[in-house]
Formats: sequence, C-alpha cells, structure tokens
Amino acid sequence: MSTSHSTSNVNPHTNRALPAPTHPCPVPISALPLPPPSHSLTHALTPDPYTPTPAAWRATRATRPSVQRRARLLAPPAHFSYVAPCPLPFPFRVEYPEGVEEEGGEAQVEAVERWLVEREALREVPGAQVGREEGEGEGEGKRRLKVYVSEKRDEERVLIGLAETGLRDCVPHLDVGDAFDLLGEPSLTGPFEQDEQAGQAASGAARAEGDESARAARQELVDVLSGHALLTNGEGEDPQTQWAPWSLRYSGHQFGTFAGQLGDGRAISLLSTPHPDDPETVYELQLKGAGRTPFSRMADGLAVLRSSIREFLCSEAMHALGIPTTRSLSLIALPKLPVERERIESACVLTRVAPSFIRVGNFEAFNPPANMFFFGGGQQPAHLDGLRVLGEWTARRVLRLQGVPEGGAWGQELVLEVARRNARMVAGWQAYGFMHGVINTDNVSILGLTIDYGPYAFMDVFDPFHICNHSDDEGRYAYKYQPSMIIYALRALLTALSPLIGAEDELGAKAVSPGWADAATPEQLKAWSARGTALVKDDMERIAEETCALEYRRLMHLRLALRRLDADDELRLCRPLLDLMQDCKLDFHGTFRALAVGFRPGIVSDERALGAFVERLLGLCGEPERLDRERARRDWRIWLEKYAERIESERGLWEETGAGVDAQRAEAARKANPRFVLRQWVLEEVIKKVETDAESGKRILRKVLHMACNPFEPWGAEGFEGNAEELDAEVREERRYCSMGERKLLGFQCSCSS
Repeated sequence: MSTSHSTSNVNPHTNRALPAPTHPCPVPISALPLPPPSHSLTHALTPDPYTPTPAAWRATRATRPSVQRRARLLAPPAHFSYVAPCPLPFPFRVEYPEGVEEEGGEAQVEAVERWLVEREALREVPGAQVGREEGEGEGEGKRRLKVYVSEKRDEERVLIGLAETGLRDCVPHLDVGDAFDLLGEPSLTGPFEQDEQAGQAASGAARAEGDESARAARQELVDVLSGHALLTNGEGEDPQTQWAPWSLRYSGHQFGTFAGQLGDGRAISLLSTPHPDDPETVYELQLKGAGRTPFSRMADGLAVLRSSIREFLCSEAMHALGIPTTRSLSLIALPKLPVERERIESACVLTRVAPSFIRVGNFEAFNPPANMFFFGGGQQPAHLDGLRVLGEWTARRVLRLQGVPEGGAWGQELVLEVARRNARMVAGWQAYGFMHGVINTDNVSILGLTIDYGPYAFMDVFDPFHICNHSDDEGRYAYKYQPSMIIYALRALLTALSPLIGAEDELGAKAVSPGWADAATPEQLKAWSARGTALVKDDMERIAEETCALEYRRLMHLRLALRRLDADDELRLCRPLLDLMQDCKLDFHGTFRALAVGFRPGIVSDERALGAFVERLLGLCGEPERLDRERARRDWRIWLEKYAERIESERGLWEETGAGVDAQRAEAARKANPRFVLRQWVLEEVIKKVETDAESGKRILRKVLHMACNPFEPWGAEGFEGNAEELDAEVREERRYCSMGERKLLGFQCSCSS
C-alpha cells in the first residue's frame, strides 16, 4: 500500500469516494460556481457589524476603507469581517495635501481615507470570457462574481508557481489559461535563456492563432490571486445572494500563553467553490500575504517570497506523503513591493486551498480562558451563543459528523472527531520526520490538516529532541513533543466547548438552543464546564493517544514493508531502529530509503554483502568523526538479523508473482520511503535562485515541486554505481537535490518569521 497522493476517485480531505469525474469545461476564476448559502461560511456565521453585508461593506470601502485595515477587536458575536485584498507597505506611505500633515486631526484622518479609497478595488472591469455552455443558466452556482480593480494600484505581478496537484484535486474546473506555458518546462539545469525565448515564441504563436481566451483566463487568474483584482457581488437586496472576501476571527495560546484575539492578520479567503465531482465538499481559496485586515495588529499583512515558497512547496510535498494538509494553488511575486523583515525583502502572495481554515483558536475566541494573562491586541468577553453558532456550522458542514440526530447533542462528538483527525495528522508527522515548529492552538486545524507552514523542517540526522524553530527557546515544539502539543490544543478546544457540552448533557443529549446561556449564572456555567470536561476529557485523550499510536504503527510498517502487525514490533524493531539512527547520527530519510532499496533478508547470510550494506548505512552519518564504527557495525548487524528474521516470517503473506516476493516487497518499500525530501538546504537554495532570477528560478521551483509531488521516484538515477559524470546534467542535479546537502545546513533552524 502506498502513502502517495490520493487517486482521482477519492476526496483527499474527506476520504469519501467520489462519483465518476464529470470533467467540466474549465471556467475563469471569476466564473467559478459558488456554493448555495447553506454551504457558505459567510452566510452561516456572524459578520462584523461594521460591515454586515457585502453591499454595506462596498459602501464602507468607498468612504471609510480604514475600517477593514485598522486593527481592532471585533464585536463579541462576530466570527469574521469582510475585507478586500490590498497589498501595500505598512505603515502606509500616505501622500498628504499641503499643510494637512502639520494640521493633523480630522483633516489628516480624511486625507488617509481618501488615499485608501484611491487604492481600493472599486472600478469594475470585464471578466474573462466564459464558454457559452458554461455561461448559460442562472440559479445557485451560476452567480458570476464581478471583477474590480483600483485606480492607484498596478504593481508588477509575476507568476512564479502553479501547483498542478492542488489544481487537479481541489479546483479542476478552474481555467488557468496558458499559465503553465508561461512558467516553462520544469528544469534544474536549463538552458534557461533558450527555453525562455522558445516559451515567448510559443506564447506569441498562440495569441496569433486567436487563443486570446487562454491569455485572458491566465491574466485574470494572476490579477485576482495577486490581490490586484477583487471578486465580489454586492448587488440585490437579499444578502443571501451577495458575496465578498473575508477574514476569520480567532484567538489562541501561543507557546503556552493565551494571546487574546489574533485572527487572519494576513490571510483573506476570496471565495468558496464546490468540487465538481462532490458538490457537498466546498473548497476555500485563500490569499496569504494580500494586505492588512482588522486582525493584523501592528503587522503589514504581507508575506515575503521566502516564506511563501516554503509553504507553497511543503503543502504539496506533505500531501504526496499522505499527510493531511492544506493545499497550494499559486505563487505570485510582487517584486516592486518592499517588505520590512530582518532585511528589506519583496512581497509575494500565496494561494492556498482547503475545505475550511477553521482552527482550535476560533472556538477559544468565543469562550476564552478565565482570569488568564494574555498579550497582543486584547480579548472580547465570552459570547457563548457565538460559540454555539460556530460549533453547529463546524459539526454540520465542516466535519459533517455522522450519527448526530437532528436536534441532537454535537459538542462531544465534535471534540472527539477533531481528536481523531489531529491524531492521524501528527502520527504522519512523526513517521515522516516532519516538524511543524509552531503548534500554537491557533495553528491547529479543526479538520486535522497541517496548516500555517512557518519554521518547519523535515528531519535530517535523527534527533528526537530536535527543535526546528530557533524562536522556541524551551523546546516546547521539539519533534518528540509534537503529539503532546496536539493534546494540549485539544484540551484548549474542550475547555472552550465544555460549558456547552455540559449543558447538552443536562438536556438529555439534546443540542442547546439560541440564547442557551443568556440566563445562566456564573455558578451554572462553572458547573456545566466541569460536567462537560468530566464527560469528555478522558475519552478525548484516550482516543487521541490510541489513534496516533495505531496510525504511527501503520505508517512505520509501511516504511519497513511489513505485512503483519505484531504486538512487539515497536519494542523489537521500530524503537531499536530509531535508537540506532540517533546513536550513529544517521540521516532519517536516507536510512529508510537505503533499507527499502538495498536490503534483502538473504544479505545477512552473506558476510561480504552484509558488511557492504552496513558501510552504506554508516555513510549516512552526519558526524562521521564522532562515530564509533566498530560498535555501530555490531549493533547494525544485530538489528538487521532481527529485521531479516521478521521479514522471512511473513513471506507467505505476500502474493507470489513472477518477480518474486523480495522484489514485490522492495517495490512496496520504495512507495513508502521518499527518495526526495524537501530538506532545509534545498529550500534555501531554491529561494535564493528565485530571488536572484525569477525567470530561471521559476523553472527550478517547478521542477522541485514536481519532485516533491513524486517523492518516491528514483530521482537522479538512483542505484547507478558508475561515474556520475557520465550522467546527464539534469540527472546529476536531481541526484544532488536528493542528497543530505552540506553539513553546515544539517538541522538548520528557521525563525517564526520564516
């Protein structure tokens, strides 16, 4: 069984079977079908009262746009705020009329508003053409969004990356036009100059042949996904037919301390669209780095090229490894837009996709911990009916809980399902050596998706205590502690929902009604909280621990290509293997791949072959000068003999084929152990190449993305033992990208700003 990416007939986020693909005619982004109001977050949850509808929001943007750019606490019942993408340096470089800056006061405020109005996307422009078949008809899903641009913003926009796998799995009905032609063929070595000229000639030929619609679809895609153009519809008296982008409110614990209101400080969800083969699954397209929102606090709402590349690549790499994750769609550089970080960098907008971006922190926002110190922008008092509204939406539409009857209690089932999903996710992290780096409760997805890629890393030399985030001084989020940190987040979720769960239990397992806590006394709320916690806590932790252990065990058996699950496998095989890697300071992924490709049980009876194989393993040591080789050789021989014995004991469980059981088992091992891993040094090199020359860099980025999406392939002529100089230049570079890299970058740490 392979852990590679999903097949076309399975929804990658719900694991539910899909009907046969319909292969709809692709449409430009402005014509993507919208979900019915029953499936729309903005129609189900409570908006910021400053902008209660898209129509009111548009009027505000034309007069007081600072409302959506000014950091502020949302009203206690509000779940989100409508906000338009508007990537600008912050503090804003306002050009005041003569004398106004000195005058200050109301005149200066009005000047700021006028300056922002000029940069709001308020001018309607024609959308890209839609084929007649797709454009016919009205009703749900046919409401086409209008396209608006600004009078004063026209920054350079450069398409750097487009994820074919994210497009295929989440929005196969999106027309990207000639975008892939513009990106060029994936390549690590070029020749880039000739290929660029050929691409320009091909693009010109396509236009000459009248393929203007492909160019228009691509340009609209770039304009919208860069934050330059806005998709919205504020027409009509019925708010249920209106649409506008939004950012979510949430709070959370950061490094164990409650931080108060956080929210989408640089993330703006553009729209939702049903999957054409599974209309019940709706995908959100979200821009990361498209400008300030009410949740930005003192930040600029922007993202830099470096961090955007890291998330763009890793989202798809994780999916290819079978680990639940948000997905990537596009990467668009804004090279003329400066961003102040440790140094001045250029801006970039990432588009990511998921069925929902709701996280544990969304629930904490509506029932924050009592009497707890927090830092940041403040925190609203508890609003328990807002908690109910959010929970009902999440249970019904996001998690789509099974077995909850109409009007039945859902709070307990929500917590337990979130526990199952996040336990499976973190088991994948542990089995594949992934370290998130910042498992704050606002970074833990309700759907159990890996979300918010920052200072992440894949393990190099195996060290269970490795810390990939150099901002994590105490090692709170070290590799070894990741499962515990997920349980910490689950406890925070339970704390937020415990009064509701307790009230449901008191009602006889019935859902609470609107206004359920309005008349409750503090003593009653405290009693409900204690009741809800007592009812769920032990089951939640048991389910999380057991699910994580079972999934980790399953994945480790895949990595070792074992068919039978023996009770003592962890004690006899898995733990001793990891101990050997740690003691010998071996490369985590390289060791697994070497076992997959090179080990056969018959080796242990051949002294020369066994010795050669052990030396190959020891060649993966990150600190060879500190290696006790004699002890390592002895320990590895002992483990390999046990492993061979275990393999032989289940030989009858494999189907006999013409290739033989060993070959069949080796193929299964290859499909579970990546040849290519998105190591820190690879990321650093790709980032540098794109920053230095976007034209050649985007070709390299595309090739690295292709390798990350197909990590189990034998890249770089794996197994070739001859003179490497005889290999093609591209193959040699693939081989280098599959290596451990320079020793100085082993275990390289990033900061939270990465």
